[in-house]
Amino acid sequence: MNYTKEELIEEIKELMKINDNETIDINPNYLEYFQEDELLDIIKQLYSRKENISSITTSYLDEIYEKTKKDEI
Repeated sequence: MNYTKEELIEEIKELMKINDNETIDINPNYLEYFQEDELLDIIKQLYSRKENISSITTSYLDEIYEKTKKDEI
């Protein structure tokens, strides 16, 4: 599927958000230097980071939960 640069940039902005109320602004002049394949790579990297953060958070919360079950906190 082919995406326009504008669509890719919007996806990047969404992936950069920490919460839904946040607004991300990216200087459009800066993004003009990127080609579509480079923007796609940025999107892949952002997805990967979000997955890693989610995985780390889940592991951390699981560890805390197990400690609370054992009254180790």
